[in-house]
Amino acid sequence: MSNINNTLEYINDMARNSPAEFVRMSEQRYFNIIDDVARRIDETPVSEIVMLAGPSSAGKTTTALRLKAALDNLGIKTFTISLDDFYKNREDSPRLPDGTPDFETVNALDLPLLSKTLNALMTQGKADIPVFDFVKGRRSESSNRIELGASDVVVVEGLHALNPVITSTLPAERLLKMYINVSSRIYDKDNDIVLNKRNMRLVRRMIRDRRSRGSSFENTLSMWNTVREGEDKYLFPYRDEADIKINTIILYESCVFRDIAIPMLKEIEQNSEYYSEAQKLIKGLERFEPLDRSLVPENSLLREFLG
Repeated sequence: MSNINNTLEYINDMARNSPAEFVRMSEQRYFNIIDDVARRIDETPVSEIVMLAGPSSAGKTTTALRLKAALDNLGIKTFTISLDDFYKNREDSPRLPDGTPDFETVNALDLPLLSKTLNALMTQGKADIPVFDFVKGRRSESSNRIELGASDVVVVEGLHALNPVITSTLPAERLLKMYINVSSRIYDKDNDIVLNKRNMRLVRRMIRDRRSRGSSFENTLSMWNTVREGEDKYLFPYRDEADIKINTIILYESCVFRDIAIPMLKEIEQNSEYYSEAQKLIKGLERFEPLDRSLVPENSLLREFLG
């Protein structure tokens, strides 16, 4: 992971005095890392499966698409597959003790179908990729056909992409394993943590949930513990198996999220069980110099959350 200056004072100084340059530098850091990965893949003369894993709101979708674009620029045809399309139908999902579906477990995926599909791509060069209908909670009747050329690449992204339950069924010599996460906290000059890594992802998810689902922050928080437990159990034990690790922090993001997230956090009333956590996040976000969201490039990873 590249070195970055993740101090509050540096972030605020850049946001205040050189906002456009700050945005450019932050975005370029991320793009450079992805371009380096693409060049590494370009050195391999056979088709590969890139298994791209990361926790909630780490930026898996954008990273997969950005890697596809970088490989396309090198003349390498690239396909992306989301593990989410291999979910079992909702009525067949594993259940939590309270009877609600457990979407975090690797067993929520149709593992035999996933193994069959990816192995068909590697051995036969073609396969039909299912499409999951999240509105209906079941697999769609339609599918997407992928046909691989001799040096084409498939990027498979999802929470469980590094899980040996999946990777052990695939030819190891054809896999490149990637792990992404927000891997930097924000510190102040006294070395106190202003925002930790998980809270930065929580803010990202809160903003995305409001935009895409009309969901309150309180509702996001009500699911967050289950999400965290799933990450602890099904992702983090396998992160050190990755060939490549990427820190997806966009250093100016808290400056942009500040004025979007704080009003949402203030909606949580004092009698809520999440009030204390909301107040801590407000206190942290208020310390950042605000940046207007119009400065965020259209191809930024942050657009995955801002829209």
